[in-house]
Amino acid sequence: MNMRLFVLAIATSLCASCALTSTPTTGVLAPGARLELVREGFQFTEGPLPMADGGLYFTDLRASKVHRLDPRGNVSTVYENTGETNGLAYDLNGEVLGIEAAGKRIRRFGADGRVSEVSRGDGVHEMLQPNDLIVDTKGGIYFTDPGPRPVVAGRKVYVYYLPPGAKNALVADDRMIRPNGLTISLDGKVLIVADTVDQTIWQYDIQVDGKLANRRPFARMQNIAAGEDSGGDGLAIDFEGRIFVTSVTGIQMFDREGRYLGNIPVPRKSTNVAFSGPDKSVLYITAREGVYKIQTLTRGPDRRGK
Repeated sequence: MNMRLFVLAIATSLCASCALTSTPTTGVLAPGARLELVREGFQFTEGPLPMADGGLYFTDLRASKVHRLDPRGNVSTVYENTGETNGLAYDLNGEVLGIEAAGKRIRRFGADGRVSEVSRGDGVHEMLQPNDLIVDTKGGIYFTDPGPRPVVAGRKVYVYYLPPGAKNALVADDRMIRPNGLTISLDGKVLIVADTVDQTIWQYDIQVDGKLANRRPFARMQNIAAGEDSGGDGLAIDFEGRIFVTSVTGIQMFDREGRYLGNIPVPRKSTNVAFSGPDKSVLYITAREGVYKIQTLTRGPDRRGK
C-alpha cells in the first residue's frame, strides 16, 4: 500500500466514529458526544424522516430508492423507482410524501401500497429539480425548487406553497439564489429556508392563506470561506426551537433567535438531518454515501415527522 492510500485508510477509519471538535453546547450535546457511522454504501443519501417506532425513513436519491432504518439498525428498501426522490414528509393522515428531483413532482406513498401524484408545481413553470418539502398544520405543502447546478444567473428558482386539496401550487418566493431545506417553527407561524449558495438562512411569516410575508434573515452560517457556497441544505428543529442545518462545515446549530451555538463536524458532505430514535433524542445525518447519528441532550419537536 502506498503512503497516500495508507493515509486515506487511516482517515476513513478514524471518521467512522468522530469526536466533536466544537465546544459542547449546554442542553444540546454532552461533553465527549461522538458521531457514529450507522451505515454506508449508498449513492446519495437524503430525506431523513423519523418514524413513530424510533426508526427512520431516508432516500438514496441517485438510486431512486426509499429505505427504512429500523430501531435495531437494520436497513430495508421500501420503495424503488422513485424518480430520484429527495425530501420526505408526512401528510395529515400519516402517509409519506416524496418530492422527485428527476420526476419533477410530489407523490404520495399510500398506506395501502398505492403511489399517487400530488402535484407538478404551479401549472405554469415546469419544475427544474425540486428538492425538499414540509407539511403545515392545515395539510398544505411548502416545497423548494432550487434547480440543477450550475447556478444560472437570472434563472428564477422557487419556494412554493400547495394549498390543502389543490393540484397547482402558488409561488411563495422567487428571490433566493438556491432554496433548499426548510422547516416550520413550533407555533406554525414561521417558515425557515436554507440556501445552498447564500450564507443567510431566511425566515417568512406564514399568512392565513399559506402565503409568505416579511422575508428577513433568521441566521447567518458561520466559518464559510470567502467565495465558498454555504452548503445550506436540510434543516431540523428541536422541541425548544433550535435549528440544525447542514453546511460545508458540518451541522451548524442555532438557537430560536438565530444565534450561533456550534458545529458538529461530519466526515462526508452532509445533506439533511432529522431527530428520531428513543424519545426523538438521536440526531440522524444523511451524508452522501452514509448515514450517521449522534446522541443529544435535546429531542425533536412534539409533532409527527420533522
